[in-house]
Amino acid sequence: MHSTVLTIGNFDGVHRGHRALLAKLTGLAKQAGLPSAVMTFEPNPREFFAPQSAPARLASLREKLQLLAECGVDQAYVCAFNARFAALSAESFVEHIVHGLGVRHLMIGDDFRFGKGRTGDFAMLQRAGAEHGFGVEAMETLVHEGERVSSSAVREALDAGDLEHAERLLGRPYCISGRVIHGEKLGRKLGYATANIQLKRLRAPLSGIFVVTVDGIADHPLEGVASLGVRPTVSSAGVPTLEAYIFDYSGDLYRAHLRVNFLHKLRDEAKFESLEALTAQIACDVADAKAHHATLRTQME
Repeated sequence: MHSTVLTIGNFDGVHRGHRALLAKLTGLAKQAGLPSAVMTFEPNPREFFAPQSAPARLASLREKLQLLAECGVDQAYVCAFNARFAALSAESFVEHIVHGLGVRHLMIGDDFRFGKGRTGDFAMLQRAGAEHGFGVEAMETLVHEGERVSSSAVREALDAGDLEHAERLLGRPYCISGRVIHGEKLGRKLGYATANIQLKRLRAPLSGIFVVTVDGIADHPLEGVASLGVRPTVSSAGVPTLEAYIFDYSGDLYRAHLRVNFLHKLRDEAKFESLEALTAQIACDVADAKAHHATLRTQME
């Protein structure tokens, strides 16, 4: 087994705090001439123990792995979090998981707990490190502009529709990636053909109508407007759907893998009395989104 410099955690959303830890991890690994590695879990342990009450996931597994790679992480170990894994004692976790990966140095967040009943902590890892010959370091929660950065804080910002606040916590716009799938083609009939993007999560952490950019089509982000919600005017299924209308684009995007970057919330989802009323509101949303994009471009000049 090759030696690694390892960190362990859920890393949901890969926010500023995660990025600070990963920057330290990759720097230490480079200094030691070893690969940097992340151990994460699928599903999130809270989804395993209480799927109905678990918080909305910020990133799918694919999105998380992509974000970790963008942070310079060399390797990712995805542990299937199941009944057998949940039953591991803290001692077994250290022996079979941490030591079994040939860890030379372990870096964790200051609130990291592990093992059955969450009985394992930093002090236990330090003792194990002394016994097995690996270093252990804890990193305090990052404070950015006077606020503790956490996945929970990002979720609260998204739920409140404050996309700008979420972006400050993440260090980038919040995004959702997915494959373009066939929808009901209603947008096309209304004059606004949209890309229907597959949502691989139990529920989304935000809903409404948003100013967005879309990656994965051209060599630069394309401007657009997106709807994320249950579409109450045209559906009673209650299933969340992400649809993006990309300005000045008319090509076939079926099966393309796109990333939608959420920049600003325009309004909450609403139920309209008719398709005519819905179409009129879409026109207003498109105009508002274009105006917002124009303002952003002016600010960047």
